[in-house]
Amino acid sequence: MRFSFTSMGRRLAPMLAAALLSAVTAACAAPAADWNASLNTFSTAGKGEPVLNGYKEVTLLDHTGKGCLTHMWFGGEWPGYEKTRLRVYVDGETTPSIDMALGMGHGVGFADQEARWGSSRMGKTGDAGGLYNTYRIPYGTRIRVTAQRSKDSPDGAPFWWILRGTDGLRVVLGGVRLPERARLRLYTRDDVTARPLEELTLCDVKGAGALYEVAIAAHGLTDTGGWHALSFMEGCLRAYFNGGPTPELLSSGFEDYFMGTYYFQKGRYANSLAGVTHLDPAGRSVSAYRFHDEDPVFFQRGLRLTCRDGDTEHGTKDGPAWGGPPATTFTTYAWVYQW
Repeated sequence: MRFSFTSMGRRLAPMLAAALLSAVTAACAAPAADWNASLNTFSTAGKGEPVLNGYKEVTLLDHTGKGCLTHMWFGGEWPGYEKTRLRVYVDGETTPSIDMALGMGHGVGFADQEARWGSSRMGKTGDAGGLYNTYRIPYGTRIRVTAQRSKDSPDGAPFWWILRGTDGLRVVLGGVRLPERARLRLYTRDDVTARPLEELTLCDVKGAGALYEVAIAAHGLTDTGGWHALSFMEGCLRAYFNGGPTPELLSSGFEDYFMGTYYFQKGRYANSLAGVTHLDPAGRSVSAYRFHDEDPVFFQRGLRLTCRDGDTEHGTKDGPAWGGPPATTFTTYAWVYQW
């Protein structure tokens, strides 16, 4: 029997077309894409407003409804801009679920002004301002967003912002639509110094939920010589699920968790999964972010998330610290959906 690639192509084309159509149809039919009549978008913005004059908390958005905040963008340029506090109060909270510094809230540590990086999740497009994110922040009855300048920032600086959301919108994580009662909470540790091999807890939460994002800024305090000064990056991230004593290793090292390798030897990068927003090998400092929306980390009865200052050679609990890491100061942001 004789045939040619042309004849084979004619035979395969209908099957390939059918497979493609099936995939597209399945994607379009996914529950996450359902439209409903309750979907209604709201938006607000401020254009060069000196609203942060004085050390006071100012409301930027106050919306009543049920849905998700979907977009934030901030502009401005003044000393201490990255320390500006942004707070999100959900469903009448008096203590905010989210209380973040603008810099670390977008994965940027050490007031790094490097611009022109980003992804669909978040980024930075200007020297100081231009910080944006598309975090899905669900609310059931009300959502209020406030800002407050840091005490060492000057009065009179103009501030720009855009805040947007949609009533009737649900959160989807890893292809899974989260329960209506799911809420996004931020757990922070600021300038905590860990000893070599010390395990630092980023969050310790009860009940069911999913890890959404982790951002860490780390600074080795002493120069222990050569690569040893950066060996705090040997530290693995660990997840203790459901109150158990034995962790699951989420990474084979600090930089590995953020999708890097060999202490980020090729420099900065940024994509929708992970990125390095600050890197100073000589100064032994780094900041990075990691999302888990396409790589979900679910838990049913609690999650304790930790990172370690350095680690053993093979990530075991016991043994000498590989490389002789220095004491290291960490600032950590762990974003968790809980229900």
